[in-house]
Amino acid sequence: MKTSAPALPHWPYPRWVAHRGAGKLAPENTLAAFRLGAQHGYRMFECDAKLSADGVLFLLHDDTLERTTTGQGLGGAQLWAALSRLDAGGWHSRAYAGEPPVTLDAVAHYCLANRFDLNIEIKPGPGQARATGEAVGREALRLWAGASGAPPLLSSFEPEALAGARDTAPALPRGLLLETLGDGWLDTALGLGCVAVICDHTYWTAEAMARTRQTGLRTLAYTVNTPADVARLQAWGIDGIITDRVDRFSPV
Repeated sequence: MKTSAPALPHWPYPRWVAHRGAGKLAPENTLAAFRLGAQHGYRMFECDAKLSADGVLFLLHDDTLERTTTGQGLGGAQLWAALSRLDAGGWHSRAYAGEPPVTLDAVAHYCLANRFDLNIEIKPGPGQARATGEAVGREALRLWAGASGAPPLLSSFEPEALAGARDTAPALPRGLLLETLGDGWLDTALGLGCVAVICDHTYWTAEAMARTRQTGLRTLAYTVNTPADVARLQAWGIDGIITDRVDRFSPV
């Protein structure tokens, strides 16, 4: 007798997700980027959350500060008071010079006030995977307590970070981020109690996507910036498309 695949869980999120706020059109992981992404019609955003030395969750993709701020060294090794005084916009263009770094708290309030959805990538500094995952889980529970919309989707490339988020906020949805579909990726996602797998779009295949969905998990892809890639992924039934090109693709 043929066994049917498990029913997919309810998925409350829009298909289109703005990468780091507005892709490359604004300084990544700043409120300015979120505002620009919203101006292009996006209602869900991806961002990177990291712990400062004094335990404040703030947005930064890299381990170090040089690429996207006027600071130097490891972002997680500095106090939030010092980080908050950096320029996180001037590297991008003169129009954004002086744009400050932003806390997860501020981004959450912006999204909640506008009924936007958020994918928080847990981006730990060196040796901080579990601590960062636990902190993101705790803060997300606090910030979204009583909210009427969808909870934030917590994701990470680091299984230990996802385990920390699971242990502090088991009810919040989690997604395993992958650079490739290597050995054991699906078992890892299932073992962590994830609801989704989020992979580099170049590694998704129709077979891998179908296999993922047959286990009851949703599928997302990053960073999808061409019409051909969008068409391919949509034909396979992708649930979420994370893009830099908020100016090219209408999320409606």
